[in-house]
Amino acid sequence: MMRRARLEQAAGLVLTALLLLVAVAPGLFAGAADQVDVARRLAPPSAANWFGTDETGRDVYARVIHGAGTTLGIVGAAVLLAAAIGGVTGAMAGFFGRLGDMALSRGADALLAFPPIILGVVVAATLGPGAANLVLALGIIYAPVFFRIARAAALGEAARPYVEAARALGHGEWAVLLRHVAPNVAPTVLLQCVILFPLALQIQAALGFLGLGVPPPTPDWGASLQESRNYLTVAPWLAIFPGLALLVASLAALLLGRGLQGRG
Repeated sequence: MMRRARLEQAAGLVLTALLLLVAVAPGLFAGAADQVDVARRLAPPSAANWFGTDETGRDVYARVIHGAGTTLGIVGAAVLLAAAIGGVTGAMAGFFGRLGDMALSRGADALLAFPPIILGVVVAATLGPGAANLVLALGIIYAPVFFRIARAAALGEAARPYVEAARALGHGEWAVLLRHVAPNVAPTVLLQCVILFPLALQIQAALGFLGLGVPPPTPDWGASLQESRNYLTVAPWLAIFPGLALLVASLAALLLGRGLQGRG
């Protein structure tokens, strides 16, 4: 238990540090991520460029820090969008039931039948590159998961005595759902946000690697890995540092999510 608690604390500190970097990056590295210096192209890590430079002489450290804002922002927005769509529809379906529940459940099952990366490629390729389209694509991927979680939680809450008591007091169905059931379903949905975050982060990076993420020159961890593929032998730092950033963020979010799930 003590070891697990320490891992949770370490994961929380890592994520907090990443968020702080995202907050201060625009002020500390204004313009550095896009500053081209051909004379220093593919320079190895040094005191001047901690993570080296890329094929156009841009500072890899600045691009990794700025890329954290792009990558984590997209994933965070996508998870919240999926939670909003799936959570609301799932709670309604579980509480009200009937034909709407059946139709929504079959639709969620159809989307869940596809592997997330395949569904992401199809949706992202259809919508085209761009941060907003990537948020929408990831939201579509994970909304059915939130739907299932919220529906199951709402079904359980609907059978509790306090719901019958609220109805006996004359509260309408929508009032019971919004005032009593939804507040008890929300913590489960929010916990699922933390659990799914590392998975969505990996899918976002994969889509960026496939060229379906944000267009250049916007820094992004997945796009940085895609750009590094032609320089793995001559400039391995182009892949190492964005890959490490992605690994650390994913692992920290995964450990934190599992810890919170165990406590729940």
